[in-house]
Amino acid sequence: MNQTRLTACIVEIGVLRLTPAGVPALDARLEHESQQEEGGSPRQVKAALRAVALGAVAERLGKQAVGSTWCFTGFLASPRNAKHVVLHIQDFQQDQFQGGS
Repeated sequence: MNQTRLTACIVEIGVLRLTPAGVPALDARLEHESQQEEGGSPRQVKAALRAVALGAVAERLGKQAVGSTWCFTGFLASPRNAKHVVLHIQDFQQDQFQGGS
């Protein structure tokens, strides 16, 4: 199974574009910070990753403020000829732990 759930801050949002099939697409950059337990000890974790959203999710994401924090769900995939992974956002909602509703 390839499903990811990540609370992250939007640090960059690209320009809404259309795929060759005419589907809205939006690239973004997200950053995550938290404390996790690993090997019985607390660990500060930071991660930055690229993300992409398509369709209605892309249109919704494009309306959000840079600096806002959300809980994103989706899957990870590597673009062709790339060594990094991209979070393909399937949905997102206000992060309940960051003062959202």
